[in-house]
Amino acid sequence: MPTLIDGRAVADRILADVKERAAALVARRGRPPGLAVVLVGEDPASRAYVRSKAKTCAALGFYSVKHELPADTTQEALLALVETLNLDPLVDGILVQSPLPKGLDESAVVHALDPAKDVDGFHPMNVAKLALDDPTGFAPCTPLGCQRLLLEAGVETSGARVVILGRSLIVGKSLALLLMQKGQGADATVTVAHSRTRDLAAVTRDADVVVAAIGRPRTLRAEHVREGAVVIDVGINRVDDPSDKRGYRLVGDVDFDAVAPQCRAITPVPGGVGPMTIAMLMQNTLKAYGQRTEG
Repeated sequence: MPTLIDGRAVADRILADVKERAAALVARRGRPPGLAVVLVGEDPASRAYVRSKAKTCAALGFYSVKHELPADTTQEALLALVETLNLDPLVDGILVQSPLPKGLDESAVVHALDPAKDVDGFHPMNVAKLALDDPTGFAPCTPLGCQRLLLEAGVETSGARVVILGRSLIVGKSLALLLMQKGQGADATVTVAHSRTRDLAAVTRDADVVVAAIGRPRTLRAEHVREGAVVIDVGINRVDDPSDKRGYRLVGDVDFDAVAPQCRAITPVPGGVGPMTIAMLMQNTLKAYGQRTEG
């Protein structure tokens, strides 16, 4: 049986460390780290995620503010709120929950963020800093979580062949940049595959580590993974399941039952990458607080 990489346990350790470091900084600087979350519309998954963020902030002793806006909010009103938060001295990190309702320009909102408060890591300046190995920037939280899971699981990435299935900035592109950097948890030889990749199974079978982040349930199957590989499953997909009282269950982008027996280590869904995203958001918020209050 493979080793299950327990994202919840790793996230708990990260949050405990963030809480301890935050308390030490607050003792010297007089105010807690602050995170503002903006939620537009009524998307149930987004609402649940925002509640989880607020709960985590409270547990860490962070200042937390939530702005809930109706789905018919105008672009101008949303940008005005972002500018208000940019100027708020108590707010160190700003997160505008995605996806936004139709009619709102998400790219314009990201561009409007103060890069020093962009704890989601999507502002062009932070993307550039990631590409340039500038440690003052912010990397997106899910890729950071994936990298940390590999470290915590003792997976040697230096010289390893890593295939990332999915080319979004949210995961694929950003994780590729992280793993290509020099240093611990990096120095990997990275291939980014996607829906147009020819003979995908041949590409992924060559990998020591496969990261599935394509957004389609059970896409990565047994024939895609060689014996002894490590698999990180980023996907969270709802599939119909009449036997579940909710009428659905959550599965990843990996066909877990078929792939797991071949792996040295694998993340479950749920309980793998998911908890890490919030943990890394809190770590990024603490980093923003430290950089804004240093000196």
